[in-house]
Amino acid sequence: MRVTLAVLADYANITREGKLNILGIFDVIHVQNFPVTHPQMQLVMRFEADNVEAGKTKKLEIQLMDEDGKRLFVLGGEFTLGPGQPGEVIGSNQILTINMMKFEKPGNYEFKILINDELKAEVPLKVVEYHSPLKN
Repeated sequence: MRVTLAVLADYANITREGKLNILGIFDVIHVQNFPVTHPQMQLVMRFEADNVEAGKTKKLEIQLMDEDGKRLFVLGGEFTLGPGQPGEVIGSNQILTINMMKFEKPGNYEFKILINDELKAEVPLKVVEYHSPLKN
């Protein structure tokens, strides 16, 4: 099992035909003061596996860590890849919507994607404080 795509975006969806649409990919959030609550973001992922993994249940865990190694949240679940064509790679697009995520301080954050307790991908996120220029 591989993670071939993992990004943060403003919005994503999957069409009836299985096409993955992603809008507003980002890795930095600029804010004026802390704490701040980010209204919505989506962690967009694509998993791929060889056909021999079809039908096998996998444990998925998503962790958001701050730069001190503190877990801000952990979300887990299980999924099973459907059958594919012989000799072809099986793909699965997944979108995790995160609403009202609170950041207490600026810094470097990271989403960790684990499958069966094995780290498969990391998605960095920098939360930066900025001050608007003074107006005369």
